[in-house]
Amino acid sequence: MSIEQEEKLGAVKISDDVVAICVVNAALSTKGVAGLSGGLTDTISRNLLGKEPLKKGIKLSKEDDTVVIDIYVIVNYGVKIPEVAWNIQKNVKKEIERMVDIPIKTINIHVQGVHFADKEKQEDKV
Repeated sequence: MSIEQEEKLGAVKISDDVVAICVVNAALSTKGVAGLSGGLTDTISRNLLGKEPLKKGIKLSKEDDTVVIDIYVIVNYGVKIPEVAWNIQKNVKKEIERMVDIPIKTINIHVQGVHFADKEKQEDKV
């Protein structure tokens, strides 16, 4: 999938990898997000090809002239999950509008797990 926009001087094509990088950066910079969670295809890619997938935890689909974004995240233990999810949506929307200016239909957040801090780190905070 790539996003194509018609301009006066010609077409502009934006790779879905570019959109995914914007989404990853925005999601990971959100407070409370421990990481992204890849699905089965990411596991297969990592095991068979021996490399990390570029779009780990991100699924992009095109509907008409808009984009649907699914983000699979792992949150830190102790955060308010709905608040983190809303912040991810807000940050991703802002980043996509700033970087690639494509219309977004929906941004779906799928919380796949909770990350517990190491015991040493928890003891340091006490």
